[in-house]
Amino acid sequence: MRTEAIDPPGISWQRVSPKYITVRLVEWAIANLAAVLILSLPLVLVLLGWWEWPPLWLAITVPAVTLVLALWRLALIPRQVRAIGYAERDDDLLVRGGIFFQRTLAVPYGRMQYVDIAVGPVERGLGLCTLKLHTAAPGTNALIPGLPSAEGARLREQLAARGEARLAGL
Repeated sequence: MRTEAIDPPGISWQRVSPKYITVRLVEWAIANLAAVLILSLPLVLVLLGWWEWPPLWLAITVPAVTLVLALWRLALIPRQVRAIGYAERDDDLLVRGGIFFQRTLAVPYGRMQYVDIAVGPVERGLGLCTLKLHTAAPGTNALIPGLPSAEGARLREQLAARGEARLAGL
């Protein structure tokens, strides 16, 4: 994806693994299944005659709208994953993401305090990890989810080394 307004010229973006779509789908399924089931409870109680309120039309509308929104989010997941990227430059790391509200974040190597890797159970099963960049400013903490484990480890070591080299030069 190329967006002239936020992309610096001459940048070649590295994309995250397509396997990350599976991670997002599992998260989507768990969250939305729970939401639809909970919001359908009044409908079941109304249909069984145990509740007289809410009216039937409202008891149907709330879980139906939730389901439609969930399906819309499901359709967006592959596109959201394809929008995530990163690029290593001489002085900073660029991280981008977003479809509707796009964001490109530049994290200077000299400002990185530490680089962290997190792995959830689904990510572990797929051989993926999430790289977390921590700086002193809370607005510049960046995440790169969906990295293959080997790439995450390489990037962590390289960013930590670059950060130490830049910090030593201050």
